[in-house]
Amino acid sequence: MSRRSLLRALGAGAAGATLAGCGVPAAYVQPGDRAGRDFSATDHTLRFANWPLYIDTDDEDESRRPTLDTFTERTGISVGYTEEINDNDEFFGKISPALMNHQQTGRDLIVISDWMAARFVRLGWVQEMDRTEQPNVAKYLDPQLRSPAFDQGRLHSVPWQSGITGIAYNRKKLGREIKHTSDLWAADLRGKVTLLSGLDESFALLMQGNGVDVTRWTREDFYTTCDQVEKLVKEKHIRRFTGNDYIKDLSTGDVLACQAYSGDVIQLQADNPEIEFVVPEEGAELWAESLMIPNLARHKRSAEKLIDYYYEPEVAAELATWVNYVCPVPAAREVLASAKDEETAALAEDPLIFPDDAMRRRLAIARDITSEERTEFAKKWNSVVGL
Repeated sequence: MSRRSLLRALGAGAAGATLAGCGVPAAYVQPGDRAGRDFSATDHTLRFANWPLYIDTDDEDESRRPTLDTFTERTGISVGYTEEINDNDEFFGKISPALMNHQQTGRDLIVISDWMAARFVRLGWVQEMDRTEQPNVAKYLDPQLRSPAFDQGRLHSVPWQSGITGIAYNRKKLGREIKHTSDLWAADLRGKVTLLSGLDESFALLMQGNGVDVTRWTREDFYTTCDQVEKLVKEKHIRRFTGNDYIKDLSTGDVLACQAYSGDVIQLQADNPEIEFVVPEEGAELWAESLMIPNLARHKRSAEKLIDYYYEPEVAAELATWVNYVCPVPAAREVLASAKDEETAALAEDPLIFPDDAMRRRLAIARDITSEERTEFAKKWNSVVGL
């Protein structure tokens, strides 16, 4: 099971949304109050919170993480790495009391999905990074990921890994090719299609299928999509809405086509080469999960150093061979291509790790759901999917 597949549905949908409010919320932290005393020069430790299964591990000892070990050997900085993030909203609830009360979280570095990262940026809960201390990030960050709407210039965030929300299907069992999102609504797929249940994970691809520019989608676009999906539910065309369990449905053949994450499909293909992943002609969503430094982190400079380390092409390549999502460091492709191991070298040609130009032209980063929209939209979407 991949890390991304551990995402669960967006339950109540608006956890913490009321904090963002309208205008300047009560929980907002002013720029001058975000930095704390930095102990990096004297305390060579660092606390890094990440998702499960989202970093390289040693073949013989899964408790060892080779890239982190190399970083420690090189810098002398010991990294306390915890796999404690299983859900964006759950993690938000865990650390938000400290952040809204101007207290330390006990973490120097966290990884959260960009739609949640947008909330942290709006609330002023993360610190701006010093790019003069991060030359690798400045040089190697994928241009397509450099300036999302929620964080212009990526001042507060750096992608850890990226990915695509597209369509996975079993071509052999379906007996034909899928090229468009609308192909999911064909009569022969009635009851054999699943969509993702989470609002933030699902809506962009569906809008793109309707020809919407998701970088500037509107309220009308959202409700048009909801009406379309609601009709398909009533017609029993959609089998169900899923979290990570679409993987099992697709593997068993209970489902022939579904909304899916690119990294999951790479792993599914290892067992079943008949499963294919498609970026529809109308486009698919490119997303990222990003590294951020919380307010009052005790080791900000060390955290910045670790982030920049992972943007060295050789290190990014090593990580890419393990997590199998879109690598945010395109230069890592050349490193993998030169590998002596054929299986490793083949990853350089996988468009789900290094999208080619044709695929990139069909990828877009959706604008975030604003704090003013979230409660209303989550209520509507949850009523459609039955949450």
